[in-house]
Amino acid sequence: MADSLASQIITAIGGPENVRSLTHCATRLRFELADASKVDQNALEHMKGVLGAVPQSGDRFQVVIGGGVATVYENIMHLPEMANAGAASASGEGQKSNADVKAEARSKARGKVAWLDSFFEYLADSFRPILGVLLGASIIIALVNLLISLNVIPNDEASAGWVFVKAIWKGVFYFLPIMVAYNASKKLKVDPWLGGAIMAILMTPQFTSLMDAKTTTCVENAALGTKSCTANIFGIPMALSDYSGNVFVPLLMAAVLALVYHGLKKIIPESVQLVFVPFFCMIIVGALTAFIIGPIGVWVGNGLGVGLAWMNTHAPFIFAIIIPLLYPFLVPLGLHWPLNALMLMNIQTLGYDFIQGPMGVWNFACFGATAGVLFIAVRDKDKDMRQTALGALAAGLLGGVSEPSLYGIHLRCKLVYKRMLVGCGLGGVVIAVLGWLFPSVTAAGQTVHGVTTTAFAFTSLLTIPVFDQMWVYAVSIAVSFLTSFFLIITFDYRTPEQKAEVLARAAADQKAAAPAVEAKEAAPAAATATATATKTEVPAAAAAATTVVNAPVAGHVIALDETGDPVFASRALGEGVGIQPTDSEVVAPVSGVLQTVAETGHAFGIKTDDGVEVLVHVGIDTVKMNGEGFAVKVKADERVNAGDPLVSVDFAKVKDAGYSTTTLMTVLNTAALTSVTPKTGIDVKAGDEVIDIQR
Repeated sequence: MADSLASQIITAIGGPENVRSLTHCATRLRFELADASKVDQNALEHMKGVLGAVPQSGDRFQVVIGGGVATVYENIMHLPEMANAGAASASGEGQKSNADVKAEARSKARGKVAWLDSFFEYLADSFRPILGVLLGASIIIALVNLLISLNVIPNDEASAGWVFVKAIWKGVFYFLPIMVAYNASKKLKVDPWLGGAIMAILMTPQFTSLMDAKTTTCVENAALGTKSCTANIFGIPMALSDYSGNVFVPLLMAAVLALVYHGLKKIIPESVQLVFVPFFCMIIVGALTAFIIGPIGVWVGNGLGVGLAWMNTHAPFIFAIIIPLLYPFLVPLGLHWPLNALMLMNIQTLGYDFIQGPMGVWNFACFGATAGVLFIAVRDKDKDMRQTALGALAAGLLGGVSEPSLYGIHLRCKLVYKRMLVGCGLGGVVIAVLGWLFPSVTAAGQTVHGVTTTAFAFTSLLTIPVFDQMWVYAVSIAVSFLTSFFLIITFDYRTPEQKAEVLARAAADQKAAAPAVEAKEAAPAAATATATATKTEVPAAAAAATTVVNAPVAGHVIALDETGDPVFASRALGEGVGIQPTDSEVVAPVSGVLQTVAETGHAFGIKTDDGVEVLVHVGIDTVKMNGEGFAVKVKADERVNAGDPLVSVDFAKVKDAGYSTTTLMTVLNTAALTSVTPKTGIDVKAGDEVIDIQR
């Protein structure tokens, strides 16, 4: 498979290690490079999807993409090889990416308590890399439970086949502490293999066999159905536990390991650190984990699990309702990881978990809202939102992943939350009532009010079979899904302004497509039409065509070659003109829909109803002013008429900042037209004709 355009560009630019920073404006990728001599300019200029490649002063380089620059920028920034490359934020043109929305949401909880911020980031980065294997294991569990319930396979743990199938998913949860230790150590800038190796000490057959040693004393815990043992190690008592599936111990161990590891690196000579740092860490932290950290982690996990279990038993209504109402606010901020850790801990200590049922109610309320958005997008012919919602809904219903819905839709359209929270609350009430009336019975014979599961499952359609009292869970999530869905399609998820913009854009797209459709439908009739009728149709069609582009600002018109911008002078962005402005008001040069509106106010892309694409670029390199001196008066996807104001510019401030005020205007799709002829060397007022177009 051929490399993507993003990969090809990074290769030609000299590789990710050559990129110090990357931003983009309305049409170009702007690279700050370590060494500009490494750029393969010829490869860039002949690359499909690249309109031009222009070296700048110093180690700066620009790659001209055109209107799709934001997408190419996002694709580059998501390349694996770009993970550690230097990168500045984009210039702000176009829609915010999901990553921007996520960062913006999480920033609301940042900055006030720094150590708390770091703690939640530590939890998130310790679990996030293993979500894939957890999801895979949860689906296997769900399918096995479904086949058992349908009597397709027997529930016989004595069967060799059953033991093998169980081992497929059991391995993920058994060795989960090693995986968490690896990720947590990596987050704290410690050799991750060292963290995994230390955690593995507590999971070896030799360590677990200490529970059966003759000198070991054990006490049964009736409440948890477990036993706690104490061994005598060199005369020192050591509390023993089954650490498989435990997540609190590796999190604590990695934190202690980081202190020891970085401390040793300061005092051990660099020439022998490779040997002696791991040596001392394994001895020191290994012993601390076995004697102190491990027992503390088990105690903390058990305590939290028992506390929540008590609440679920004695106040099930509060518990079942508060969980789905909290999750919509916890997930965007990354604060749901402690609850995920508790779910795993409950399964390991209690043998079941009771949090995932109410959590599923929130998830399906989220997916129901997304389904409502998809319904409206299809109805209103909103192609962009339809694509976003369809992908998010598939990820949710099949994978149980809420982030695409949250960051792609819900946090962008704040009215979604008002509808979705009703679904969360109503679903919570249903699962609370039904869970109390029809309690679950655990494998140990315990009666538990609420929906339980013995597996860590991503709450999707595929994992419904893993829940005890499956019908109670199914009814609850259906109520939450349908409530959010109907509230969205009944009351909409957009403000009146947002709705008007979408409808205007859809009408413009439909109008642009109408001539081609009408021509196709009229072809049979045209064969029998009279010559007179044919002649009257031609002028009508010609009248709708764009034949001129007006000046967006008053001033003196110059050729692109005289503007001082090599990208525009190369005609990579089409033929056009430059205008040295004498007025501060910049207006629309044609009528059409604004496809691009830079938040910085320096660039606007307009597409006319008959498909002519015009770019207005106010000043040269003015993107670096970050909007200072620019008062933008329009929004993306808004319809404008020729002469409507786009932006007011303080050109004196632009000059003081050291940038050229020359306003450039080009016809981006010049190559698709018969001719584009600029009128230069003249003084004009805004609205005067400066470019002639022939179709």
